[in-house]
Amino acid sequence: MNSSNTLHRERLLRERDQLLQRIAQERGGLVSRVDMAAEHDVRDSENRAQAISERDDEFAMNEHETAELGALAEALERLDAGHYGECKDCGIEIPETRLNAYPAALRCISCQTTFEKTH
Repeated sequence: MNSSNTLHRERLLRERDQLLQRIAQERGGLVSRVDMAAEHDVRDSENRAQAISERDDEFAMNEHETAELGALAEALERLDAGHYGECKDCGIEIPETRLNAYPAALRCISCQTTFEKTH
């Protein structure tokens, strides 16, 4: 493994660990969606609208964090397979500047833009 890949691996692992720590701190531990929903359901009906809004915000954060963890895991798998830094869709090399900005990048800017428009 070349030194660039070693640096990318270390950064991906560090980002994954930081994300897991942030999730644990925000929730007082790794809390499931069911636990979060149950916590909000026991609130008074007077606070129902606020509880629903907070629950929806927590679900959105959870989905984002889950997606980010998945992207980091996929980037590590691609690193192990020798495909890290190759665009998942077109196969061209993703510029180092993009990987430095977002180490879990799976697509070049062009393919990412297309992906975001269609999904």
